[in-house]
Amino acid sequence: MNFNVKLFADGADKNGILEMYANPLIAGFTTNPTLMKVAGVDNYKSFAQDILSHINDKPISFEVFSDDFIEMEKQGLEIASWGNNVNVKIPITNTKAESSVKLIDNLSSQGVSVNVTAMMTVAQVQSVIPALSKGPGG
Repeated sequence: MNFNVKLFADGADKNGILEMYANPLIAGFTTNPTLMKVAGVDNYKSFAQDILSHINDKPISFEVFSDDFIEMEKQGLEIASWGNNVNVKIPITNTKAESSVKLIDNLSSQGVSVNVTAMMTVAQVQSVIPALSKGPGG
C-alpha cells in the first residue's frame, strides 16, 4: 500500500512557523484561535497577514472563531480573502453539536478552500465529500 502523506505544522508562534517553513518536509501550516491566544497573539488578522507576508507558496489554514453559522460564513469569506494560499478551517460541528455541512457547502460553492477540522467519524467524513467537491480542487 502506498500512502501519499503530507506533513502540516500546527502552531501560532511566528518564529516556530518560520523555522518550520525552512524545512522542505513541511507541506503547509494550520493554526487556530486557541493556539494564537496561548502564543499571546492579540490581533488575529494582523498575525495572519504577517505570516502570509513570509509564506505565500504553501497552504496555511486559519480557523473561524464564531459559533454562529452566519457569522462563521462572514469570517470564512474574510479569512479566504487574505491570500491565495489560505484555507479556512471550519469545525465539523459548532459547540452545540450542530452540523457545519451546510456552511461548508456554502463556502466551498463560493470558491473558498475549506479545511474541515475536528472530524471523529467516517460518517462525518462522508458527509462533507459532496460539499468539498464543489470547491477548489474538488
